[in-house]
Amino acid sequence: MLTAAFATVDGIHVDAHFGYCPRFDIYDISAESVRLRETRWVAADNAKADNEDHRLPARLDALAGCALVCVASIGPGAAARVTRARVHPLKTDPGTTVGSVLDRLQTVLRGTPPPWLRKLQMLRPDPSAHPDQTAHSSAGGTP
Repeated sequence: MLTAAFATVDGIHVDAHFGYCPRFDIYDISAESVRLRETRWVAADNAKADNEDHRLPARLDALAGCALVCVASIGPGAAARVTRARVHPLKTDPGTTVGSVLDRLQTVLRGTPPPWLRKLQMLRPDPSAHPDQTAHSSAGGTP
């Protein structure tokens, strides 16, 4: 399972710049299904802050639990901070819909994901897995 955030103004297009995005739609994606988990809003006062250092913490907080963030654009400093937070930024072309990115990600998950995506999946355990199974598999012990 992959959890991805989409920087969107209208909920349909990936149409927001990371540093000024008012909301992130959070999706859980697997080879078999896609589910909109929630919409996370960024406080309006942080959205209008002139200083990047004041805008980014709220956006980084909004990405908690996500492995990927899809944006219309992102500055180099913000991209570095997102990457340091272990979230992979993915810039899309103008006019790209959330649905088309979800379809592409699902197609990739059905096949052999590229190394960077496999790494993201390994860093983010499946939240639907039973906690006992996760503990046993990560510890290498017997049930």
